[in-house]
Amino acid sequence: MLGSCQLSELAMISGGKVHQSYQKGQIIFEQGSRIGGLHCIHQGKVKVSKVSANGKEQIIRLAKEGDVLGYRSLMIGSVYTTAAVALTDCIVCQVPRLDFLSIIEQNPQFSDSLTRLLAKSLGEAEERILNTAYKSVRERVAEALLLLHDVFRPSTNTVFSIPISRDDLAALASTAKETASRLLSEFRDEGLVSTQGSRIRILNLDKLTQISTLSD
Repeated sequence: MLGSCQLSELAMISGGKVHQSYQKGQIIFEQGSRIGGLHCIHQGKVKVSKVSANGKEQIIRLAKEGDVLGYRSLMIGSVYTTAAVALTDCIVCQVPRLDFLSIIEQNPQFSDSLTRLLAKSLGEAEERILNTAYKSVRERVAEALLLLHDVFRPSTNTVFSIPISRDDLAALASTAKETASRLLSEFRDEGLVSTQGSRIRILNLDKLTQISTLSD
């Protein structure tokens, strides 16, 4: 999205942005808090979630380096509609709200990029609703593991594991923690994953993909 900015606009962003380091588990912004600006992830992984009236958390998105956060809230109101929490140690830049809105008004290409990003987010939200309605919990947990694998996969072809709590895995798969833990144990017994504490390593991507698409 920022690639459509003019040099003068990039200079304004560079001059006004601030960057903040967050440790794993630290809150970047809270649901219902006043919007500070557009957040750009320079380093690390982030979960974006929403908490229902009964206190149940649902992870609606995972974000990584190069992704932006808070753009939907910036467009529709003055408070964040979601919360963002660091899944790993992170460095996040924040573009002030007024600078962001100024670029929208002056730059049609930037506005077009934002519109396409919003449309993509809407499509992903519709897909999640359909998955929750029609896919089994086993399929959803497999799909959540595949998504985590994609987000945490390093740029080099090296063996890696995913640092994710059972609570977060459950919130990503729209199920209870006990159910997510049971299915993870089943996948481990079937040789699809290995676990060590809160870390998960995917051993059989093809089989997990088959499980995640049984209802497609």
